[in-house]
Amino acid sequence: MEIIHLVMGKVNPDRMNGVNKVVYQLATRQVEAGKKVQVWGFTHNLSTNYSGRNFSTSLFLASGQLSALDTNFLRALDSLDKTTTVFHLHGGWVPLFFKAAKALKKAGLKYVVTGHGAYNTIAMQRSKWKKYAYFQLCEKFLLKNAAAIHCVGASEITGLHAIFPTDRTILIPYGMEFNGLPNASKPASEQFVFGFVGRLDYHTKGLDLMLEGFARYFRKDSSAVLWLIGDGEGRSAVMAKIKKLGLTDNVILWGAKYGREKDSLIQQMNVFLHPSRNEGLPSAVLEAAALGVPSIVTKATNVGEYITSHQAGFMVPNDDARELGRAMAHCAKINRSQLEKMGKNAAAMIASQFNWPSVVEQFNQLYA
Repeated sequence: MEIIHLVMGKVNPDRMNGVNKVVYQLATRQVEAGKKVQVWGFTHNLSTNYSGRNFSTSLFLASGQLSALDTNFLRALDSLDKTTTVFHLHGGWVPLFFKAAKALKKAGLKYVVTGHGAYNTIAMQRSKWKKYAYFQLCEKFLLKNAAAIHCVGASEITGLHAIFPTDRTILIPYGMEFNGLPNASKPASEQFVFGFVGRLDYHTKGLDLMLEGFARYFRKDSSAVLWLIGDGEGRSAVMAKIKKLGLTDNVILWGAKYGREKDSLIQQMNVFLHPSRNEGLPSAVLEAAALGVPSIVTKATNVGEYITSHQAGFMVPNDDARELGRAMAHCAKINRSQLEKMGKNAAAMIASQFNWPSVVEQFNQLYA
C-alpha cells in the first residue's frame, strides 16, 4: 500500500500551522515504520523552502481556492496504482479538496479524510449559512465518497454526525515525539510562569479568556508572568487587551519560535494554558506535556479527559474566564513539588497514550 497525504501547504514543521506539523510527523513516522509514503501539497509558491525529510514531496500550484486543479496534479493521478494507493486528505471546508475528491473518484482512487477539528459543532457555527450551502454543493460529496473519516476528538464526531450521520468515523488521537521522562526541575526563578504556544487567533484560541482569567489574580502580582509564544492576525487585539487590563508588566509576547528555542521556553513554564473555544486536538498541549509541563485546558480542546485521568493538569469549562482564573490561582499556590509531579504525569501520558508507533498502527485501520 502507498499512502499519499494531500495538504494545503508544504508540511513545513517550522510554521504556525498545526495541520502541517501533524502531517509532517505522521508521514515521518509512517516511513520509519516501513510504510510507503508521499506528501502532495497545494501551494501558491512551488519553491522547496523547507528542510530535508524522509518522504517525497510533490507540490502543485494553487492560484486560489476557486481555481481549477493544476493539470500536473491530474497527470500525476494517472501514474498511480489504483489497487494499492490511498489518499489521505487533511482539512475540511477546502474547495480544492472537493475538486480533488471528484478527480480521485473519477480516477478510481480511494481516499480518506481528516477534518482536524473542522467539523466540530462550534467550528461549524462560523459562517453557518454559507457552510450549509457549501455542504450541500461540495462537502457532502467529499464525505459521502470517502472510504473513512478520521476524527481527532469526540466533539468532532458529535459535530460531524449532526450534519452527516455515518458509521465510517474513526477516532484516533495525534501522536507526539517523546524521548523519555524530562528533568522535572525548573530553572531557578522567583516568577511563576504561565504560558501559551500557538497561532494568535484571539477568539478561537480563547486568548481573551486567558488574559481576563490571568488579570483576575495576577494584575498586580509581579511574581507571576504570562508568556505568549506565537504570532497571527490576532496580535493587535491581544496587545489592546493587555493594555486595557493593565497587564503590560506581566505579559510577554515572544513572537513565533521554533525548534529548540521554542522547547526551551516551554520547559521554563510552570503551567501551560490552552483555553480554546474550538479545537481538533491541540498539538501544543501535547508538546508541553512531552516536555513535562502540566496544563490547564478547556473541554473544547478534546484533550481534557486525558489530562484529568492522568492527573496531568486541570480541565475547566468552555468560555469561562472566572474558572480559568481560579485554576491559575490554584496552580500558583500549590506546592511546586506537586506541579512537578503533574508534569511527570503529563510526560507519562504522552508515552502511554500518544506514542507514535501505536498511533501509526491505528492509522492502518483508517486506510483499511
